[in-house]
Order: sequence, then structure tokens, then C-alpha cells
Amino acid sequence: MEQSRDNKDNKDKKENKDKKDRDDAEIKARQFLKELQLEQAELAEKKKSGNGFAKGMLAGVTATLAVLLLLGAAGMFWLQGRISIGGGAFSGNLVTNPVRAKINELAAVIESYYYEDVDTEDLTDGLYKGLFASLNDPYSAYYTKEEYEELMISAGAQYSGIGAVLQQNSETMEVYIVRIYDGTPAQKAGLKAGDKVLQVEDIDAASMQLTELVTHIRGEENSKVRLVVSREGEREPLEFRVRRSKVDVPTVQGMMLEDNIGYIGIAEFGEATAQAFKQQTEELIAQGMEKAVIDLRDNPGGMLTSVTEILDYILPEGLIVYTEDKYGSRQEEVSDAEHYLDLPMAVLINGNSASSSEIFAGAIRDYDYGILIGTTTYGKGIVQTVRPLTDDSAIKLTTAKYFTPKGENIHGKGIEPDIELKYKYTGKEDEDYDYTKDNQVRRAVRELKAMD
Repeated sequence: MEQSRDNKDNKDKKENKDKKDRDDAEIKARQFLKELQLEQAELAEKKKSGNGFAKGMLAGVTATLAVLLLLGAAGMFWLQGRISIGGGAFSGNLVTNPVRAKINELAAVIESYYYEDVDTEDLTDGLYKGLFASLNDPYSAYYTKEEYEELMISAGAQYSGIGAVLQQNSETMEVYIVRIYDGTPAQKAGLKAGDKVLQVEDIDAASMQLTELVTHIRGEENSKVRLVVSREGEREPLEFRVRRSKVDVPTVQGMMLEDNIGYIGIAEFGEATAQAFKQQTEELIAQGMEKAVIDLRDNPGGMLTSVTEILDYILPEGLIVYTEDKYGSRQEEVSDAEHYLDLPMAVLINGNSASSSEIFAGAIRDYDYGILIGTTTYGKGIVQTVRPLTDDSAIKLTTAKYFTPKGENIHGKGIEPDIELKYKYTGKEDEDYDYTKDNQVRRAVRELKAMD
């Protein structure tokens, strides 16, 4: 009886203490909010203008060095350029006194009532990220100093990877493996094209942009990364621990097919791709190539300079592609009259052909320089600019649309093929690739033969 009474007294004391703590927290919050309201009233009375948004984030920088991206869904390639921020002023005066007061009011409520302690820096970073999230543009983002450093490491290729090409659906954010390179850690571990990536380490793959997710896949050489994937035909998710290593993958491959038809596959438009394409083309011409199959299937895009250099090599004199911002400012990439290929060609495309691949396909189509075979391309026709801020954080912002030579912007709709044909391979997966068992290549060969 005595022990039971003691337990009841202790319980009552704890409940009283909890009630007192809640009351104290509520009093503290009300007092803090009252102070904020008084401060707001004083500021309004003095008619002080709020600090312009740009003073905190984009102030005073014109013609700053920036990084221009044509983002493929699988990765990022960089082109240095310059952008003007127009003096840094935001005409709408975004952070007005009421907005500032509300931010502080919300912060006070979080500080008083959130069930765990909160880091102030995390809250402010959340504000900046939320500003870009409000654009409803999956390609625009704010990067903290640490995130930007990781991004630069990835862009500079100062990392070890697993040898897989990933692609993300911009609407669902789902991530898929679209290509596994031969002899790479990904292949050795058992990953396959078509696998849906569910987790990288303990990170939900669909919780962030692909450009950020890949920074968690890349890392120090010989370290391991955990990937969880779902695979068609498997009931349960599959888990892989893949050892990272230096991956040197050729972006251009070629071979002769039949009847003087050559095949050139472009995996992505990287820094060395244009030179590799020219070299491979010349080698095949020396072997008797008179017609060409250009394979852009599962090519996620890449450097604008790379694809335009290749198109300059292929096409006669004229416009290749142009970009245009919301002010109507237009920048053009053109082909000169110095060199062009007088070869009938067929270009293979699919839903994973994105960005720079679509620039290639669009130019070939608009010049009536070849036939497109396969399925409709990904549909990314916008350009991103990445630039650092004064505190070493950075922003990535969609700044322009790009257009094919005849003025079409393909964003959100892609490029339709001249011949619609879904991919089917009749060979065995564990055997070497045989082009005669690839229905799209066979169709391309048939169409080229008919051009005699």
C-alpha cells in the first residue's frame, strides 16, 4: 500500500512538472511573438524598406563566371560561360517586413514546440532550398557549400565510380539504370540495365535530384557503396555492395556491318567524344563505309560543345541549335562550310536519348540529313546555369530554352522518330552482342540499303 501511494505521488509530481514545462514554453513563445509584433510595428512606423532579397543572395555580381549545363538525365557536363545578374536587385522586394516577421514567427514556434532541438543553419538552408523548390522545376536548386563542393568534384571527374549510367524521371523522380559498361564494378556486382534504384546507402533514391544522388554513389577508390534495386521478375528488392574504382569508358564505338554500312554508337557527349567520333568515322570510311547507322539509344546527353562539334563535322553550313532566354536574348551554334559528311545515315533513338542527343537528332531531322528510327526521345529542351555565391554556396537555375534549327522546342514532348519501332533483341543476354538480332539496327540497315 505504502509503495503504491509513493508511485502515485511520483506520477503526480511528473505530470505537474510536464504541465509546468508546457506552460513555460507557451509563455515563452507568446512573449517572443509579442516582441516580434512590436518590432514589426516599430519598423512599419519608421517606414523602413525591407532588405532586398538580392542583398542576401545575389548581390552586386555582374558578368560573373558561371557554369552552363545541358543536363542529361544521367549526369552533368560543364561548359564555362558568363551570365549577368543585372546588378542583383529583385524588383519585387521579396523579403518585406511582413515576410521577415512571419519567418521569425514560424522559427519561434519551431524552437518552442518542435520535439527535438533544431539547428539554425539547417532552417536557413531550408529557406533557400524552399525558394527554388517553389519554382516546381526539378532542374533548379540551391546547394550548400558542402553540396556544391561535392558537385564540383563530380563534374571534375575527380572520383571513382561503378560504371553505370542512371536516368531519372523528372515527374516521379524514380531512378533507373539504363546502361552497364563492360568490365566495370557494376557489371561484376551483377547490376543490370533496367534495374530501378530504390536506395543508395540509406538514401531514398527518389528523394533528391539525380545530380545529388550520384555524389553518394561516387567516392574513394576501393570503398564500397550499397545499392538496393528492384528488378523485373524478382519479388523482393535486391541488395548490392559495389566496390568503387576508376572507370574509363569509351564514349564512341564503331564497326562495319554489311554492304558498306558502318555503325557508330555514342554513349554520351563528353569532352573527348567529338575527337573520338571523327577518328572512328575516318577509320570506317577507310574500311569502305558509304552509309552510317548512328546509335544514340540510352545516350543521356552531355556537353553542348561536344555535340555541336560533331554536328559541325557532319552537316553543311548553317544553324545547328540556338538557345533563348525569357528576354528574347538568343545564342546560336552554327556549322561552317569547311567540312561535312556526304553519307546517307539512320539515327537510332529511344526514350532515354536526352538533351544533347536530342540536339543531334533534331538537327539531322531538320536538315533532312537522315532518318530517325526507334521511339520518342526523353524531351529535355532547357538549359541550366550553375554559379557560386559569395559564401561558397551555389545555385543551379534553368535560364533558357533551346530550339532545333527550324525553331522547335522539344521540352516535355521529345522528338518523334520517322519510323516508330520498339526495341527487341532476340539474342541471349549472356552472349556477345549480335547486331543481326537487334531489330532496330536491322531496320536501319534495311532502310539504308533501300536508298541505293
